[in-house]
Amino acid sequence: MNILLLGSGGREHAFAWKIVQSADCTQLYVAPGNAGTETIAINVDISITDFDAIRDFITSKNIGLVVVGPEEPLVKGIVDYLQNQPDTATIPVVGPSQLGATLEGSKDFSKRFMQRNNIPTAAYETFTAAQLDAGLAYLDTQNLPIVLKADGLAAGKGVLICLTLEEAKASLKEMLLDRKFGEASSKVVIEEFLTGIELSVFVATDGKNYKILPEAKDYKRIGEGDTGLNTGGMGAVSPVIFADEAFMAKVEELVVKPTVEGLAKENIPYKGFLFIGLMNKDGEPHVIEYNVRMGDPETEAVLPRIESDFLELLYGIGTGTLDSYQLKISPDYAATIVMVSGGYPGSYDKGKVISLPENVIGAEIFHAGTGRNENGELVNQGGRVIAVTGKGESLQEALSNAFTAVKGINWDQAYYRKDIGMDILNLM
Repeated sequence: MNILLLGSGGREHAFAWKIVQSADCTQLYVAPGNAGTETIAINVDISITDFDAIRDFITSKNIGLVVVGPEEPLVKGIVDYLQNQPDTATIPVVGPSQLGATLEGSKDFSKRFMQRNNIPTAAYETFTAAQLDAGLAYLDTQNLPIVLKADGLAAGKGVLICLTLEEAKASLKEMLLDRKFGEASSKVVIEEFLTGIELSVFVATDGKNYKILPEAKDYKRIGEGDTGLNTGGMGAVSPVIFADEAFMAKVEELVVKPTVEGLAKENIPYKGFLFIGLMNKDGEPHVIEYNVRMGDPETEAVLPRIESDFLELLYGIGTGTLDSYQLKISPDYAATIVMVSGGYPGSYDKGKVISLPENVIGAEIFHAGTGRNENGELVNQGGRVIAVTGKGESLQEALSNAFTAVKGINWDQAYYRKDIGMDILNLM
């Protein structure tokens, strides 16, 4: 079949890399794609939020499956739009409805969903600018540190962990009154800080059935030792040794099942991926957040471990036939190192020419914020530029393969963390 994949990041390059391995893939189109996807698929110059152009392209190219990578078009209702158009109503789409996407689009909505369905999560309250005084008074009653979350989408940067009461009160005012994160912080969730080890669990669901994909741990902060500003993600590893069989059994029983059942019970249409950010607190899972798509860069660590046909998984999600899919996962480790533009997550220069190694052994190079200049040279076009995933029978081997490949990739002011996975190695 012909497939249309929406997105342009490292997640979408990893999706494309996996999709084209399937014998069922006739032609893959990626809109808008990047310099990596253009080597294995056909890039299409269409915005991920131009729904009319997406619909027209689907009908003109006889697309048999649409896969939505990022959250923005999902939150804006791409799935509902395509299902309400006569020409595209019957074409399966991998992604939740607009209501389902609100699990990521609104932190308050997702926390209320968790409460209704008895899913373990941190205690919280939500406040608007009109409720600022109540929010400040609520902070006075909380233990430190305290977590502030912008209610809406903030590109992975809308979460603040405040170590002092003064910092928390100042940050709440900045978010609500000064709109520090724009419209995303018109409401702010004040949340209990959970201690433990964080991990990400990924679930594919067709609304009735589900498959739990490999788990991963990502590294959000820009600096080594988990210091500095939050980013969209600086690296990831999979599997995670503290997510043993006993813990994952609890995750399935206490989190995954009630989430999927809750979506069905509340008539929230959901055929897509569910990213569950978890805290392992003394062996018990607590949900930090839901995302309504695969994570990035976790996707680049998770997909290389899936040995079964990924396109069949996607088709099973979109057509409601996931129960017949046989998921096969490699026991190998995968470690992903993200290379970013100097200055990220603040301002950075674009257009720096990138050189890649000719031969890479034991690793895959996934493009994220890459493009071509007028001379056809590979250049950086975003903050997160390249994700390199090493594989190995041990985490040490996977990391070694990843870092070896990273050292062969160069551009002016490139930066990456050299401590990805080291915390897990120290636990082994």
